[in-house]
Amino acid sequence: MPAKSKTQSAKNQSAKTDDAPNCEIHLVHLDKVAACQSDLVALKQAQQMADFFAVLSDPHRLRLISALAQQELCVCDLAIAMKMSDSAVSHQLRILRSARLVTYRKEGRNVYYSLADEHIVNLYREVADHLQEVES
Repeated sequence: MPAKSKTQSAKNQSAKTDDAPNCEIHLVHLDKVAACQSDLVALKQAQQMADFFAVLSDPHRLRLISALAQQELCVCDLAIAMKMSDSAVSHQLRILRSARLVTYRKEGRNVYYSLADEHIVNLYREVADHLQEVES
């Protein structure tokens, strides 16, 4: 068997230290497994949640949500605040609207957007609070 190169050995060592901690002894707690399985999210719902979080994975959309968490704004105001074009903001809002994260209303020729409900506001604020705690 050929000797491993120093680079390959370093990569293997790095992979071992970067892995999440694991049980040293394989001991299954059947009562805990059964309790966990009964509350485990169904695969279909997990996929819906993954799709939801994928919409939130874009920094521009998160910035829009942060602005809308404060107040209802029209597309023009959002574009100026975000330093983006009206069409770029509209594109991102269309994605947020299709995920039912924002709603809109028309007033004359302007379109005003707001977050769909308090769940979205709470979700945004909880994540922001969590990240602020982690940084502290």
